[in-house]
Amino acid sequence: MRLTLPQRLYLVCYTVDKGKFELSNLQGRGQLLRAGTLTELAVAGLIGTEGGKVVRRAAVAPQGDAFLAEVWRELPESPKRWLSYVHNKAHRAEKPIRDQLADAGAITVRHEKKLGMLGVDRVVVNDPEQVLALQRTVRDVVLGGSPPDAVPMDELTMAVLAAEVETSSVFTGKERRAHQQEFKALAERYDAAVPGLRKALRDSYLSSRAVGGGWGA
Repeated sequence: MRLTLPQRLYLVCYTVDKGKFELSNLQGRGQLLRAGTLTELAVAGLIGTEGGKVVRRAAVAPQGDAFLAEVWRELPESPKRWLSYVHNKAHRAEKPIRDQLADAGAITVRHEKKLGMLGVDRVVVNDPEQVLALQRTVRDVVLGGSPPDAVPMDELTMAVLAAEVETSSVFTGKERRAHQQEFKALAERYDAAVPGLRKALRDSYLSSRAVGGGWGA
């Protein structure tokens, strides 16, 4: 199946060698999924981004993806700042994307209950090589030396947004520091396409991190 941008962003947060989503990569994943969905809508021309604000443009909701349509319906009919549309419902972004991936057979959700504890859902990726391939693709955007204009927009988006929420399963902190110029150049191209969204994602992530936020499994 062709994975949507939010579905791929969900999977790249998985740490294959540990067989799990590490807590540090869950803190901004809800916002990451929202930002990926908003980017898809912007690139498809279904929303406007003039002046660094968001406005619903199309008259009819997008078809074929219930979560994409849900996010589109939430957007304003007059331009407003991005932050509330990234942050306020980030906790509701996890489950629909997770359910899509489970229905497609990409992941398995196991409900586990330990003695004296509430049950929790544990997500297992069914094809770790698929995740590793996605992560290699995203890493190559930054480490491969290609000019930003030559990088497909979806791959560039994944690299830029993953870095903004410090997804360590893709880039280590040392790599983010060592390649600041590459990230800056990629971010400039992203900002030209979707002005204002990247900053809103970063602000939302820092806010959640400060209070130990995160909603995933």
